[in-house]
Amino acid sequence: MIDIIIGTIATFGALFVLLAAIGIVRMPDTYLRISVTTKAATLGVGLVLLSTTVYFSNADVTSQAFVIILFLFLTAPVSAHLIGRASYFIGVKLWDKSVVDELRGKYQKNTHILKSVVDDTPEDNVDHSKMKDK
Repeated sequence: MIDIIIGTIATFGALFVLLAAIGIVRMPDTYLRISVTTKAATLGVGLVLLSTTVYFSNADVTSQAFVIILFLFLTAPVSAHLIGRASYFIGVKLWDKSVVDELRGKYQKNTHILKSVVDDTPEDNVDHSKMKDK
């Protein structure tokens, strides 16, 4: 029974890694490739490592695998964000059929700071520096 569970988890992990590999080849631009790699490959590798913890059922192997899974789940989205942001800054074009570029006009080119739009609600328009302490 345990072999079936291990095989199922490892198979799903391998399928997610396969989907990530296919996505890298098939996606038309850098941003979509980053997205598919971060999501599918991270989940796939996490599932394969989870299957190793079930297979070995040793405290040392299990703790090491969980630390690797935690490290992977924390660093993969951050690194994908940094790669995507750097790609946007150097001018990597979006796919022709991308409908919206939500960042156009919001990044300052010299400082690389994202400008935010202030909401029109009264709470956001209050100048808190002019308020007196009571």
